[in-house]
Amino acid sequence: MIRLGQFLKYAGIAESGAHAREMIEAGDVEVDGEIETHRGRQLHGGEVVTVITEAFETTVRVG
Repeated sequence: MIRLGQFLKYAGIAESGAHAREMIEAGDVEVDGEIETHRGRQLHGGEVVTVITEAFETTVRVG
């Protein structure tokens, strides 16, 4: 298991924990198609994390 904020950092999507928090609080992060606003959410294998911002869109499956 890994927390959402940590996953965004380790996947190279967020530059820092603060950046991950900003994206999550802005509603830019979805887990399995649902907007997630809790950076401490526990992720398990198989979930799909999507980040959509003005600059980019990316989707990553939690391995």
